[in-house]
Amino acid sequence: MKIVIAHNRYSSAQPSGENTIVDYEIDALRQAGIKVVPFLRSSDEIASLAPHQKAALVTSPIHAGRTQRELAAVLEREKPDLLHLHNPYPLLSPSVVRTAHSHGVKVVQTIHNYRHDCVNGLYFRDGHDCHDCHGKRWNGPGVLHACYRGSRPQSAIMAVALGTHQGTWKTVDRFVALTDAMAGYLRSIGIADERIRVKPNAVADPGPVPLGEGFLFGARLVPEKGVELLLDAWKLADLPGQKLRIAGDGPLRSLVEEAAASDESVEYLGQLGPVERDAAVAASAAVVIPSIWQDILPTTGLEALASGRAVVVTKMGGAPFIAGVETDAPAGLATDPTPAALAHGLETVAMDPSYAANARARYESTFAPEVTLRRLIEIYEELLAS
Repeated sequence: MKIVIAHNRYSSAQPSGENTIVDYEIDALRQAGIKVVPFLRSSDEIASLAPHQKAALVTSPIHAGRTQRELAAVLEREKPDLLHLHNPYPLLSPSVVRTAHSHGVKVVQTIHNYRHDCVNGLYFRDGHDCHDCHGKRWNGPGVLHACYRGSRPQSAIMAVALGTHQGTWKTVDRFVALTDAMAGYLRSIGIADERIRVKPNAVADPGPVPLGEGFLFGARLVPEKGVELLLDAWKLADLPGQKLRIAGDGPLRSLVEEAAASDESVEYLGQLGPVERDAAVAASAAVVIPSIWQDILPTTGLEALASGRAVVVTKMGGAPFIAGVETDAPAGLATDPTPAALAHGLETVAMDPSYAANARARYESTFAPEVTLRRLIEIYEELLAS
């Protein structure tokens, strides 16, 4: 079996769990004996382009003609069985689906966000959930509120891309939804149930690591990730001697730096590379995911379980599924997204070692590489057989 993996990598200035997952799947598929042909672009490329080249990128989310020609050449040369698409924006565009189909190649797409229906992909605006564009052909509210990068012109381009390609998405042969909730989202935008399969992400297995102490937050420092909520909750929590470590970078960095300067129990670690991130997980006893948006399946939660760490999450998106809160052996707690509720969750997990004791089992049963890889290959084989 030969698979083209198509993905527009997010900027390295904003480390992305999606990039991590794509890299992992490429390696895992290769180790399983499947031929993988990466067709990757990176948003980092944009900064090095000449002015006239940058100008030509304005409409790339809609079509990206040069990219389609390059992909066509790869498909003609490699003769793959499938194309597996992850993020198409801004350098690939959904037109890669049409290009693949024109060469007789079936397409699978993993859904990592809500950008089939929402210009910023988050269903989140001005500090709250927003579904103003759901079900619309043209995302006028998203343009009005400058939801894409804070720019109405860029939001307009993205809105045109979404409207133009509503029909394109309905031709994708199989969608991979990371949770049942995401399968429901796909149905809500008109994707036929027979085209949807559920398979969560996985992360590489670091093996269990002896527990450290305190809590770790590791994510982009943006409002939707909930770092403000976490800092408010930390002030309320009764956790003497415990430490809160915060890793990441973004527009709320100064807020975190101020908290660390005024409270010795808060430590700001800055932006971490993979080795430093693993060390931060090892130094902690639990990981906090205080999202205030419908985060799909936060990679930091999977990494926590793999290392045997409990998770404290909000009842938003896929984080409760990571914690296994509806199972007989939960690996953490899910709380309302309020400071008082989150503070209580932190206190509860700090006092109850059973959550950490369940973490590895939760990882091994649901998010381990052999489990998710087997499911992904089943999806490929079933599609090709059909």
